[in-house]
Amino acid sequence: MNGGVEQCVGYKEWDAVCDALLGGRQHLLLRKGGIHEGREGFSFREERFVLFPTRFHAQAAQVRVTGGPIAETGEWKVGEEVPVTAWCEALWARTLTDWKQVMALESFHIWTEDLVRERFDCGELQQIHCALVRVFRLPKPVSLPYEKKYGGCRTWVNLPIAVPSEVDPVINDTDFGEIRKAVEETVS
Repeated sequence: MNGGVEQCVGYKEWDAVCDALLGGRQHLLLRKGGIHEGREGFSFREERFVLFPTRFHAQAAQVRVTGGPIAETGEWKVGEEVPVTAWCEALWARTLTDWKQVMALESFHIWTEDLVRERFDCGELQQIHCALVRVFRLPKPVSLPYEKKYGGCRTWVNLPIAVPSEVDPVINDTDFGEIRKAVEETVS
């Protein structure tokens, strides 16, 4: 992968989901959009981005996890160090309007059915945006001091960090190819 940029775009996602993506237990991003997404609403406008982990007190109850409970932590405070550990590539993105299709993707993410349904039903249209992502582990985590501008209900944030040109995929090519095929068969 090519990188080495001095600034990159961050995708804000729950800390527990970032862990699942890095652990190879999640392969999709599902998003309805935040209130600060603008008039056009949410879109996967970036093909490559780092994961910017977010925290809030209730996320543990809204994900399905194995391997022990998720620590209940409050939101980041200004000045706290946020660990940026992953670089993602969105291989494709589409809007899903069929609830059965959305439910068929359950094994590719850790969110609870109730949460996904709430996001799907939110707003005037019953739909959710879905992206298949390939996740790459940064060779060394980057610590970024949290700033107020990173808060709020928005998905994308500009981050003053460089992404190394050499990053390793979390899942090898063969296994990821099988995952991609299974996901694409589900949404086709």
